[in-house]
Amino acid sequence: MTDRGLVDLIIGRIPRLTPAERVRICTHCNQEADLWGLSKRAMEGLVGRSLQYPWNRDALHAQAEQDAMVARMRGISYVSYVSPQYPPLLREIYDPPAILFYRGKLPNPELPIVGIVGTRHPSSGALTQAYDIAKALAYAGIPVIAGLAIGIDAMAHRGNSDGGAPTIAVLGSGLDEVYPAGNRLLARRIIEQGGALLSEYPPGTSPRKWHFPARNRIISALARGTVIVEAPESSGALITARFALEQGRDLWVASAGLVAPQGAGTRKLASEGAPVISNAGDILKEWGITQKEAPRTRSDPGSAEGEFSVSALASSLARSLNIAGEDW
Repeated sequence: MTDRGLVDLIIGRIPRLTPAERVRICTHCNQEADLWGLSKRAMEGLVGRSLQYPWNRDALHAQAEQDAMVARMRGISYVSYVSPQYPPLLREIYDPPAILFYRGKLPNPELPIVGIVGTRHPSSGALTQAYDIAKALAYAGIPVIAGLAIGIDAMAHRGNSDGGAPTIAVLGSGLDEVYPAGNRLLARRIIEQGGALLSEYPPGTSPRKWHFPARNRIISALARGTVIVEAPESSGALITARFALEQGRDLWVASAGLVAPQGAGTRKLASEGAPVISNAGDILKEWGITQKEAPRTRSDPGSAEGEFSVSALASSLARSLNIAGEDW
């Protein structure tokens, strides 16, 4: 528990508040006494609108205590917006999470991060390119951030992890509810390699459809630039692209995403002026970063054997992604 006691966890559980409203309350209140000492008028002045207030203090306090206990048991830490450890890039957006829960290590603010996102139903070519770009970025010392979804996100995490980088996953659920379940081993590997799982949702929060578009703003905010690898017109990756542009971040589309039928959204971004990249070197060149020589390994896309291995894995994953549901 922090020197602020439970106040941040309580604020995180107050119903029907936006992230920006929670931040305003968090900034104003240092202890529970500050929170409960606010009159209805003062609270509404902080958030800028009328509220159903007061809330059930005992229930909120009990829930915060439960959250703190589960976090300790599950190895989950959290950082408040007012903490010096809060990621500085998140402070730049208009609706940052008031509390960021994490497992592993928070991203190093001195390192540039690249977001790599795309459809959960990708072509094998897009999967291969996501892996290749992420792994080459790792060789240049650059972490990748994505949403731990099946498809493009998972392949980007794998490539970055295979290259030895501390990749970062942002979840649309509590960190004790890793979703999808099929990526739990990948989530464990991310933590073991010095990366992080992040979420704005308290422990015990199940994944909800509307959580995933919201989590995309965190992915784009923490990234200096984002690559949309392959995305249909209805893809949640396009929401990430919109957030990236609104937040003043770089945005690219991957060349592989321009050719498959499921790349309609990618082609639209390209037609609207998003630069097309073919490999990590295009990003490094734009950022003025010298590309390091990649070590030759069996999984290296640079060798014939490695190319076959990655392509085979991509094809296998592409054939298995027949999961119904919206493309978040």
